[in-house]
Amino acid sequence: MTLEDAWLAAVWPFVRDQLPSAPASVLEVGCGTLGGFVPVLLDGGYQAVGVDPEAPDGPNYQQIEFERYEPHQPVECVVASLSLHHVTDLGEALDRLPALLAPGGVLVVLEWARERFDEVTARWGFARLTSPAPGVEPSWLHKHQERWAASGQPWDGYLRAWAEEERLHPGDAIVRGLDARFDRRFYAEGPYLFADLADTSETEEQAAIDAGRIQAIGIRYAATRP
Repeated sequence: MTLEDAWLAAVWPFVRDQLPSAPASVLEVGCGTLGGFVPVLLDGGYQAVGVDPEAPDGPNYQQIEFERYEPHQPVECVVASLSLHHVTDLGEALDRLPALLAPGGVLVVLEWARERFDEVTARWGFARLTSPAPGVEPSWLHKHQERWAASGQPWDGYLRAWAEEERLHPGDAIVRGLDARFDRRFYAEGPYLFADLADTSETEEQAAIDAGRIQAIGIRYAATRP
């Protein structure tokens, strides 16, 4: 089975490399409407459950906030892909993660640092956007490009107002909170925008980061529960 979403497909190799061996139990928090990694996990022999208020229907999904999810027993791995930056209470959400994991269990987190999303990086992404196909929902980058132009604000002021309105948590606050609760075993900053850029690859975004032209706003993190 392949992952249809470009972001999920791109980060799957990293997630796969952090997982315990199948048939370990894996919980994906914030699996979204597509089911996140659950389909490919099931195909790989894992016992996988996805939790999200907008999760798909089916026996391997729970349509509920993960803060309210009560597993029958702790799982061996928790995966959180772009789900922690918009929780209501970051501390409460991070406190919940160790309770979901068995001792020694693995946590895999994919996030982004909106505080490093500066104007140069935004313009680099905007310049590489292509028009969405008819009937296709514009990407988050398309929407920011249009809203920023309409706002008349400097980029920093526009981004700050948006982040406050959406109550988005900074990436560094997420990482600090995780480090206070888990034993970190991997951390990297890297590409994030490429999945929404039809003609720009992850490798090309990484090259721009390495050259110092843009910021690395993607976060990949793995840890174990003490």
